[in-house]
Amino acid sequence: MRQPEVIARGRGQWWQRLARRLRLHIAGPRLSIAWSPGYTFRLPGGLHDPERGERILAFLAEERLVRPNRVLLPEPIGWEELRLVHTDGYLESVHEPRGLSRVFGVDLTEAQQERLIEAQRTMAAGTAMAAEAALPRRSVAFNLGGGFHHALADRGQGFCLFNDLALAVGRLRRQGFAGRVLIVDLDLHDGDGTRRIFADDASVHTFSIHNAPWGDEQAVESTSVSLGAGVEDERLLTTLAEQLPPLAARFLPDLVLYVAGCDPAGDDRLGNWKLTADGMLRRDRFVYETFRRLRQPPAFVGVLAGGYGEHTWRYSARFLAWIVSRRRIEPPSSEELTLDQYRRMARALSPADLQGARSDDDWSLSYEDLAGSLGGSAQESRLAGFYTRQGVELALERYGFLAKLRQLGFQPAISFELDHPGGQTVRIHGDAARRELIMELRLRRDRRTLPGSELLFVEWLLLQNPRSPFSPSRPALPGQRAPGLGLLRDVMSLLVMICERLGFAAVGFVPSHYHLAAQSHDLLRFVDPSAEARYRAFATALANLPLGEASRAAGDGRVVDEVTGQPVRWAGTPMVLPVLAALRDQLGGDAYLEEVARLSAGMRYRLVGPKPETRFSARS
Repeated sequence: MRQPEVIARGRGQWWQRLARRLRLHIAGPRLSIAWSPGYTFRLPGGLHDPERGERILAFLAEERLVRPNRVLLPEPIGWEELRLVHTDGYLESVHEPRGLSRVFGVDLTEAQQERLIEAQRTMAAGTAMAAEAALPRRSVAFNLGGGFHHALADRGQGFCLFNDLALAVGRLRRQGFAGRVLIVDLDLHDGDGTRRIFADDASVHTFSIHNAPWGDEQAVESTSVSLGAGVEDERLLTTLAEQLPPLAARFLPDLVLYVAGCDPAGDDRLGNWKLTADGMLRRDRFVYETFRRLRQPPAFVGVLAGGYGEHTWRYSARFLAWIVSRRRIEPPSSEELTLDQYRRMARALSPADLQGARSDDDWSLSYEDLAGSLGGSAQESRLAGFYTRQGVELALERYGFLAKLRQLGFQPAISFELDHPGGQTVRIHGDAARRELIMELRLRRDRRTLPGSELLFVEWLLLQNPRSPFSPSRPALPGQRAPGLGLLRDVMSLLVMICERLGFAAVGFVPSHYHLAAQSHDLLRFVDPSAEARYRAFATALANLPLGEASRAAGDGRVVDEVTGQPVRWAGTPMVLPVLAALRDQLGGDAYLEEVARLSAGMRYRLVGPKPETRFSARS
C-alpha cells in the first residue's frame, strides 16, 4: 500500500497550504464532530487523558479541517432515554454511595461521582447525535468520546457506565430507523457488553477483534476474534482484511458504528499489543475504505473508546485529518498543543491583570528594581518581580489550572513564600485547612547555566495527588510519595508564559532521576552535548524496562560501561526548555548534534541484573 504523504504541521509554503484548503473545500466529506466541555472529567490515577477530545478538536480547528457549523454540542442524555437499553434497577443503583468504585476501580467522592455520571451521559448523547447527523445523507460523523462497549443492560464495568452504542441504535429505532447496523469494535478489549445487548437482534451485527474474550460470545449476528497478546501491525491488518470485507458485502449495513479504540497502540499504558502509529492509521483507513467502497456506502460514525496515556489523542487526530484531507497530517506533540492553548489564553491577560491595581507609590520602584530581586530580596512581594499574588491567582483561574484541580476533588488554596533565599515558592494545598500539599514550585533566576542568557530555573517542583493510591499499572517512581496530578504539561506551559512575558531565554531544571529526564526529553534539551550523549546511552541500555525500574537501575549501579566494565550511575545535569528562537537553534543546530553524535560513538552502556518486567493488560 502506498504510504500517504506526510505534511508537517505549520510547515510548507503559503501556496501549498492554500492548495490543501482548496482541495478540502472541493472534495472534503461532510464530517460532523460531536464534543462538549461536559466530556471532561479527571479520574484519579491519571490513566485517562481528560482533554483527549478537546485536543483532537483543537488540532482539527487549527488545520482548518472542521467547520464550526459541523460541531455538535450534546447535552446529557435523559434518564428516560437510558431506559431504552438499561434496566431500572441498574439506573437506580448508579447513585448508590460508592456505586461507581467497582466500575472504575477507584474511590470517588459524591461530587466526583455526580460529575462522572454527567460526563458519560453527555458522551452517550454525543454518539446518538453523531448517528443522527450522519444517517440522513449517509455521511461521516465522529464523537470525540464514548465507546463504552463493556456496559451491559443491568450493570456497568470496565470504566463503562452507559452503553452509548446501544443507546444510539435505540434512539434511532424510536425515531423510525429500521435499517441494518454493523458495529465494528477494534478496541483492544472485547466489546462484550454491546454483543450481549444485541445477542438476539439479527438487524445488528457486532464485530470485535480483541486480545481476549470477556464473556459469552454467542449471538445471532456476531464476529468475535481473540488474537492474544503481543499483536503487531501485520497480524491485525491481515486478520481484518480476511474478516471484514466479506462481512460488509454480505450484511450490507445502513449504519456503521466504529469503535476506534487506541489502546492497541504499542505505547498505551494499559495495553499489551504493539501497533505502530502507521499501523493504527492503516487500520482506521482500512475500516473506513471498506465501507465507502460498497455500492451504497452506509452512514459512518466513529467513537474514541479506550486509550491510556498522554499522546493517545494523536492516533484519532491522524485518522480524522486523513478522512477530510486524504493525507497524513502529523499532529503536534501534546506539549506543543498545550503550550499553544496557553499562549492563546495568555493574549487575553493584560499586564495590569497580572500586576494588580497600583497606587502612585507602586511606581516608585522600576520594573528593573523589582525583577532583579527574584530569590534575593527579603522585600520582594511579586513573583518574578512582576506578578502580584492576586495576579498569580487570576492567571491560574483564567488558564483553567485551578478548575482542573477542582475536577480532581480538591478545593485549592494558594500560598506564597517570595523572600526565600533559595528562590521564590508557590504552594497549592488541596483543602482550606492546608493539610494536603498538591503542588510546590520553587523558582530562581539563573545567569550561570548558559553564559549570556538568563533562565527561569526550577529548583523544586512537586505535583502529587495524596488521595490517589499507587497501582500495579502505575507504581511509585523513585522519590514519589504519591502519584502525580497529570498536570506537568500545564505547569511547564505556565512557566513558558512567564518567560515569554518577561524575556527569559528558557526554563531550566536538573533531573535528579533518570525518569525525570526521560519524561522531559521530548520537550527539553541538555545544555551540555556530553550529557545528551550520556542520556542516549542510558536510554538504549534501559529501553526494555518499565520507566520506574529503569530509573532505579540507572541510580543503583545496574548499568555498566561496556568499555571499562565499571558501573555508571545517573547524575543530573541541566536541561532547558528553550523559549528564545536563538537558543532553540543553538541547542538543536548542526554543531550541537554533530558533537552529540561524536560523543555517543564512544559511549556504550548495558544493563546488568534482573530481567525486565512484563507489561500487563487491564480494563478498557
